[in-house]
Amino acid sequence: MRAMDCPPRRVLLRNGSIYCADSPNATAMFTVGERIAWVGPEVAAPVHADSVDSVVELGGRLVTPGFVDAHVHLALTGLALVSLDLSGAASLAEALQHLEAYADATPGPVLFGHGWDETDWPEGRTPTAADLDAVVGNRVTYLSRVDAHSAVVSSALLAEDESIAALDGWRGHGLVERDAHHAVRAVTSRLWSPEDRSTALLRALRFAASRGITSVHELNAPHISPFDDFAALRALSSNQPLPEVVPYWGELCGGEADDPTLVGYAGDLCADGAIGSRTACLHEPYADADTAGFLYLSSSDASAHVVHCTQRGLQAGFHVIGERAVDEVTEGLRRAATVVGTKAMISARHRLEHVEMPTPQAISTLAELGVVASVQPAFDAEWGGLERLYARRLGARRAAAMNPFASMHAAGVMLAFGSDSPVTPLDPWSGVRAAVFHSNAAERLPAAAAFDAATRGGHRARRRDDAGVLTAGAEATYAVWDAGTCAGAPAGDGNGAGTGEAHLPDLAPGRALPRCAQTVVAGTTIFSAEDDR
Repeated sequence: MRAMDCPPRRVLLRNGSIYCADSPNATAMFTVGERIAWVGPEVAAPVHADSVDSVVELGGRLVTPGFVDAHVHLALTGLALVSLDLSGAASLAEALQHLEAYADATPGPVLFGHGWDETDWPEGRTPTAADLDAVVGNRVTYLSRVDAHSAVVSSALLAEDESIAALDGWRGHGLVERDAHHAVRAVTSRLWSPEDRSTALLRALRFAASRGITSVHELNAPHISPFDDFAALRALSSNQPLPEVVPYWGELCGGEADDPTLVGYAGDLCADGAIGSRTACLHEPYADADTAGFLYLSSSDASAHVVHCTQRGLQAGFHVIGERAVDEVTEGLRRAATVVGTKAMISARHRLEHVEMPTPQAISTLAELGVVASVQPAFDAEWGGLERLYARRLGARRAAAMNPFASMHAAGVMLAFGSDSPVTPLDPWSGVRAAVFHSNAAERLPAAAAFDAATRGGHRARRRDDAGVLTAGAEATYAVWDAGTCAGAPAGDGNGAGTGEAHLPDLAPGRALPRCAQTVVAGTTIFSAEDDR
């Protein structure tokens, strides 16, 4: 019998906790092939037990829809997972010690690292090429800052393309941002073989699966990774069970990109930079430097791009962080609406990435035109509050207004959560916790709303409104968790008491987050903790 003629596999999961708004006390779920056939209480489970191929005894474990990470860079994530992690370095001296140990243990002429953040370093400065050269000698070395919008490189890397020092964004001493950083990335990309890239992509997808992530939005762009990565991802997915990859290409009007699988020309089409690198574009200067950042696109650019995409049935999108960049892009959205009409704009469901400093008017525009805010709650957990990076860069007033998740949610803006990995880790429960315990109490989301943004929100962000739920007829895409205590109000009402809703774990800071036991996409297991031991 051919595989396509085999009857669909019938699986009964029982004696657990099923996160289902339609059946808030559900403890069992029955799946047939790619679909969920039934969700309900344990008392009704025996009706299905005799007709199944396998019974999964959950033993109290939690079953939820799979997470969607709506903002990922897979090749860079795969590289970061096996490269030098400098996120824990408390000083420049410690970072260089880590680099020396990594260089000693790593063969080959090229060294990659990620995650350094000089904000709290006692030396009060970034690394330099001279610092790197003293440790690595003549080896090509690239160390990106935590926000991935700037990096420091060794003299050996600069020698690969001497034009870098003449480009916009060359800050001297080996520090690069903007065009110079893009050129450096082009050099490092050439140093990867196709096999290296494929291995990195696979590593990232498998890691995502181990975190209960069933779908990732790959936000690629010319300055991040080559267009060929999309073909490599399709080849990987055709050979083995992996999370779904939703492809976006970030180039104005698509550039010369020609791929019918693309969902949109969106993602890291940058209107500005990042707060940490002081390249996000503000109306007023940074609190700790005489600059207001950089604007890479005008409202006319944004409008033309949105019209181009809308007329072709594609999603448009932009990276926007500073309030001036947000205002410029939302003005472009309003202009585009006068050309294609509000109804067409809403149907297109365009998206903005990060949207960390939207004004009330910008929030109103996003809600009116049906634009998705693809946001990263972990940014607030890492840098929010009145004593950390945002406050130092922006001052207390502007820092307190960062990442207004509750304000956007209340205004009717669709939210989708992501990590921007490798900027922050692929760790969706941490993102949900960060939104529930936002540094500004007024911008905290109820646990159910935060969880929805991390699951259904990601599907909505790519224009799939029927996915991300566990109910009869839905796709059997889910994750099984060792989750500990679950408490609160009925599932899905978005207004639960305490720290969570029914069937969601207690996410209070300090409590252990759920551990993924199994991840399933359309009835096929893509991760099992038992097999991973």
